[in-house]
Amino acid sequence: MKINEIIRQKRLEKGYTQEQMASFLGVSAPAVNKWEKAISYPDITLLPALTRLLGTDLNTLLSFQDDMTKEETAAFINELVSAADTEGIDTAFHMAQDKLHEYPSCDILLLNTALTLEGLIAMSKDNVQNCQYAANIEEMYTRASKSCDPAVSTHAKAMLISKHRNRKEFDTARKLLNELPDTTLYNKKQLEASLCQEEGDLEQAAQIIEEKILSEISGVQSALFTLAEMAVKENCLSEAEQLTEIAKETARLFDLWDCNSYIADFQLAVARQDPDKGLSALKNMLPALCQEWKPNCSPLYRHLSMKETNMGTRMLPGILNELEDTENHEYDFLRKSGELQEILDNYHFAV
Repeated sequence: MKINEIIRQKRLEKGYTQEQMASFLGVSAPAVNKWEKAISYPDITLLPALTRLLGTDLNTLLSFQDDMTKEETAAFINELVSAADTEGIDTAFHMAQDKLHEYPSCDILLLNTALTLEGLIAMSKDNVQNCQYAANIEEMYTRASKSCDPAVSTHAKAMLISKHRNRKEFDTARKLLNELPDTTLYNKKQLEASLCQEEGDLEQAAQIIEEKILSEISGVQSALFTLAEMAVKENCLSEAEQLTEIAKETARLFDLWDCNSYIADFQLAVARQDPDKGLSALKNMLPALCQEWKPNCSPLYRHLSMKETNMGTRMLPGILNELEDTENHEYDFLRKSGELQEILDNYHFAV
């Protein structure tokens, strides 16, 4: 809370009127009223007496909280997503800036805000490369990359490596890569889960293992897609198809989001410039985008507190826009028949 909110809350808890509090402190009632409305603030010489009167301390009164908690950060990220959905990305971005000004040293907030804003923009009709906020988001990653928290720093550097690589700034990307830590010789999460199990906390132990499974198998699937992409660039299309099929089977076995498999099919069809397979993949991919992924309905992830995710519906407008953009010649091979527009028209209602 801000100082005006704290003054009002503490005054009401004490049962004082504004007039009484003004009398106790030797100021006017309108002055107290202005404090509570954040029109003006108490003189610094009044702060010791004010804290004693309200039964608090200066740290609380001045909102000296070093960082947001993980729970507070998660709640704020949900607010950002909701604001973007209802009021647009501009509102979400300004909310993020205000919160980061309030907690400028909270590295986990900085990283998660950057990740969320970039994800929201990528899923919108705006092209993230041309978005006015792209430079601001990259600056957030740069600040987070200097964090004393290794997890935050490593994740931020990984995001920056991807950006420098895409811009073909290979020397900078390699420098950041060399700063990343090597994999440790032990698995902390596995040890933690074993400890929780021995302590009898099976719920927590299962949650840790399920998070580990989801994270690692998502990494495996991503790696398979990357290998398929490399095989396409090497013109080894049959190998690319085999790798894509393995990735799809991995998704089925481990209850991952179905849509990823269809996206892989579509990317392979684009690489081959195969209109029949491309349109077929779209017919599967677009309905899958509109379906919620429910990870905690799977026995693999039933202890996780993950909500049903509708990220596909956020991605849909950008995908439709990209496919309909006639200046994007990558999909010209699909536009030769009228079937592409017929398929897309069926999904505009969801935008």
